[in-house]
Amino acid sequence: MSRDRLFLLEPGFTDAARPGERFVCPDCLPIEGLLAADPARAARLEIVRVPFARPRAAVAAVLGPDNQGLPVLVLDGDAAPPADAHVHGVLRFVTDTRRILDLLAERHGFPRVH
Repeated sequence: MSRDRLFLLEPGFTDAARPGERFVCPDCLPIEGLLAADPARAARLEIVRVPFARPRAAVAAVLGPDNQGLPVLVLDGDAAPPADAHVHGVLRFVTDTRRILDLLAERHGFPRVH
């Protein structure tokens, strides 16, 4: 059985353009919070945290070099993809944070954002 795969930036990443500082991704942070609130459900996903610097080899290997923006939820092939999913080959994926949160609720039973 395949699983949805969620790519996020590693929390506390560094940026060579701003040495000495650490950062979090403002788009990944709400998703990280949801995952932390329900570790049992999070364990049902394949979660891949990647460094900030590009190229992001783990993401590019799956979605190609033009689709390295994060966060991204790559949908498994067993469930019907939503109509608004992006396409790369046979893969369907979603990049909008709010839509990812909605899909985590719909597909995996996480609480919905109010």
